[in-house]
Amino acid sequence: MAQREIAHHMGLDETKLSKALNGTRRFHPEELTSLADITGVTVNWLLSGSDEAHGPSVPPPPMALPTRHPENNEHAQKRRSIIEAAWWLFARRGFSAVRIADIAYACNLSTAAIHYYFSGKREIFAEALRYSIKLAFDRQIAELHSITDPVRRLKRLIELQLPAGERGSAEFSIWLQTWADVAVDSSGKENHAQGYRRWFKTVEDALVQGQEAGAFVVVPSDELAMELTCLIDGLGIKVLTGMLTSDQMYRHIESFIDRNIVIEQGSPE
Repeated sequence: MAQREIAHHMGLDETKLSKALNGTRRFHPEELTSLADITGVTVNWLLSGSDEAHGPSVPPPPMALPTRHPENNEHAQKRRSIIEAAWWLFARRGFSAVRIADIAYACNLSTAAIHYYFSGKREIFAEALRYSIKLAFDRQIAELHSITDPVRRLKRLIELQLPAGERGSAEFSIWLQTWADVAVDSSGKENHAQGYRRWFKTVEDALVQGQEAGAFVVVPSDELAMELTCLIDGLGIKVLTGMLTSDQMYRHIESFIDRNIVIEQGSPE
């Protein structure tokens, strides 16, 4: 893609994009995530030149990121447009209610064109989960790399994963459907496990950072991470089913962190 085309897709003035790429202007976090999304790379790669570089969010294994194919730009962009359209359809309607014809219509392609890139709906759904993992990873790297305070970083990490707004709710919906699918069909189990392990380890690393800084209680980090991620998962389901708002969800989690994880200044461990 030409730089002008990328700027157009980002909704950003081409001059501002040039200055940011040249280092004379700072990218805003949302601009970084948009740039990574449009160009198919990760924010980690944009900042460090590597998908695997160590940072505030654990890098996904290659299998958990969108699958790469040796193809030209036209085919790559069509494939990505199929995944993005299917991602929204799956999130809003559910896997069982979405047909290949619906995905084709959303992309302005034929059903034959969809089948040229993907063997079937289940393969597309597996790629939709990988796309969700990349979105979360990109957002976490873009937002958290400048936050050094461990309490603020942990709370912001959680805030970034709330099922809030159209995009956040869609991302959580894909995860919820994946859990339900894995419960009755083991074919997607490894795809799910790869992505969830990355999330769990990202939470655990944030907890370890806080423990090393003397800000968090000294409890086995894997146990704390298990309790916190289970709380997030359960409350997220309540949000998607209309029992809570995302703001209420965050207040519950923040209260849990303050009561059970953060050491008050001047208090013994």
